[in-house]
Amino acid sequence: MTSLCDHFRLLRNSSAVVAMLLLAGCSTLQTVAVNKLGDALSQEGSVFSSDDDPQLVGDALPFSLKLMESVLAESPRHRGLLLGALRGFTEYSYGWVDQPGREIESADPQQAAQRQVRARKLYLRARGYGLRAFEVEQPGFEAKLRAAPRDAVRSIGIRDVPLLYWTASAWGLAISVSKDQPELIADLPIVEALIDRAFELDEKFADGAIHVFLINYEPNRPGGAGDPMVRARQHFDRAVELSRGTLASPYVTFAESISVQTQNRAEFESLLHRALVIDPDARPASRLENYLAQQHARWLLTHADDLFLAPAEGEKK
Repeated sequence: MTSLCDHFRLLRNSSAVVAMLLLAGCSTLQTVAVNKLGDALSQEGSVFSSDDDPQLVGDALPFSLKLMESVLAESPRHRGLLLGALRGFTEYSYGWVDQPGREIESADPQQAAQRQVRARKLYLRARGYGLRAFEVEQPGFEAKLRAAPRDAVRSIGIRDVPLLYWTASAWGLAISVSKDQPELIADLPIVEALIDRAFELDEKFADGAIHVFLINYEPNRPGGAGDPMVRARQHFDRAVELSRGTLASPYVTFAESISVQTQNRAEFESLLHRALVIDPDARPASRLENYLAQQHARWLLTHADDLFLAPAEGEKK
């Protein structure tokens, strides 16, 4: 696994690489060098995901993302780098723009609204990279996807499950911060087609990440069979099973999405406390994810009174 020192060595040397490319007289050599740098950048996610300092990562990510975009300007069809930009912009927007904005909404609605606009722009930028990645091997894919989503995704195979998942995530999150934009909300069937195809191909992807997505989505799925809360709980159970209880995100997602909706405060608090006892160091590759989820769990617990109706007189809280 790439070490943190390796990552900063890459960033330190990147200016030298760029200078070399500018001096290179052979376009073939330049292309090879750019693609090599693109390969390295597209693999850097593990460096960030294992970090234990969310603020440090949040400060570093913008530089890393702009470096990716600079290399993509020279190698616009690099699929690994397109996926890296898709994932990176989605994660940055969610963890450092969108979620912090939601947490300050009651205290500073104006700042929260500004963050929401910025988050939407970043999510849509991420979505653009995802769609570009699909277009590399299937020119015209976006047009087909918009015209007939279910038919279009049938052409996507198992190796592109990460691309399906992250494009659905970026697009779905953009919709979640766009309640005043009906033209974007109208894209929900596309998001559903993307995530359902990912689920069909590999429901075990990333130790249950698709199931965590669907915990949020099932209560809003148009025309879903059976009780949506039952479907959401089934996805929660499977996500916990696949992650072997080492990820906080299934607990936090279910508590915030389902326990609040059903006004089950006891379940809400129990799930969040279960998320908080998870040891982030027990799963180094997901350390950052767990720190961020636990950070949000603490915020939810301190704001539980705002999320639940006061119990009737004589009822237990």
